[in-house]
Amino acid sequence: MRILGGDAMVWTTRAITMARSAVLLSFALCWIAASPGHAQDSEKAFYAGKTVRMIVGSGVGGGYDVFSRLIAPYLAKTLGATVIVENVPGAGGLVALNRLYVAPGDGLQISLTNGTMAAFAQLTGDQAARFDMAKFTYLATVGAPPGLWLVGPDSPIREVQQAIDAKIKWRWASAGGTSGLGIGAAFTCAALKLDCHIVQGYKSSADAGLSVTRGEMDALYVPESSANNFVKSKQNWALASVSRTKSRFFADRPTIFEAAKLDPNGIWLLDFFANIEGLGRLLMAPPGIPPARLAYLQTAVKETLHQPQLIAEGERMERIIEYLDPVRTQQNVVSIVSNVAPENKALVLKILAGDK
Repeated sequence: MRILGGDAMVWTTRAITMARSAVLLSFALCWIAASPGHAQDSEKAFYAGKTVRMIVGSGVGGGYDVFSRLIAPYLAKTLGATVIVENVPGAGGLVALNRLYVAPGDGLQISLTNGTMAAFAQLTGDQAARFDMAKFTYLATVGAPPGLWLVGPDSPIREVQQAIDAKIKWRWASAGGTSGLGIGAAFTCAALKLDCHIVQGYKSSADAGLSVTRGEMDALYVPESSANNFVKSKQNWALASVSRTKSRFFADRPTIFEAAKLDPNGIWLLDFFANIEGLGRLLMAPPGIPPARLAYLQTAVKETLHQPQLIAEGERMERIIEYLDPVRTQQNVVSIVSNVAPENKALVLKILAGDK
């Protein structure tokens, strides 16, 4: 693989598109403030007694499932509604996203989604991805933690350099080619020039982690919260964070930039990956929600994610909630999915296809 010349990442902002998105979201957020009595009372009455479905694109026990079940009862109390978590696994999370994209824009279906997975699926033209990320409705970002490279508890590999020197064929557990697990594995392998086989089909990060524990697979890439749970239970061992940022849970573990001697190509690849990984956990809804309802729902989400009791419970579970407002969330998404140069899309396709 060669390094693309010049400034390979073309992150030039499409000013008109992003400005329009920001204006529309800002308008929605101001709608209630402009007519606080009627609009707020009307939307409050709409949600009273209703059921809101929080769709998760993985099986029970995975990181996004746990986060969704943490948030759901607090959001239910804020809305005065019932919020149920519905697991819709398949295609590394794409089945759930496809369903959300065509769902009615009534504010009764939402999803906590892996933004990295969704963006890569669109950037690579994955035929299983039947959506446009720029057209979803965004409610918030619920944090963008770094991911960790894990191995089994009995693995002789305890450091990244040992993994490089081992010269073995690494078997990585993945939910799908464009799942967060699969993408992290593919970019790690490409940047370090490892010989890897990425095995798809695991329904959740929990299932993938167990496959590494049992020795069926050799390695796993997961967000820091899941990694922390797996390592604390002695199910896995953390080699490094696949980021320039150390994990708050693994202060004694290096970043991959610290642990390996990366060539310029490897540095570029991991920085490219980190930019998209920065989309984080997206709390989103279908397109077309009426402005007043959207503003009410976004306000309810903001209130929910700032509740001290929820934040404290998340910290006890080591599921950290870091709120980013919907305007900046949508701007981040649009800047990624709309502004990547064609040559970089081609490079991503090669990496995810295993062409290192």
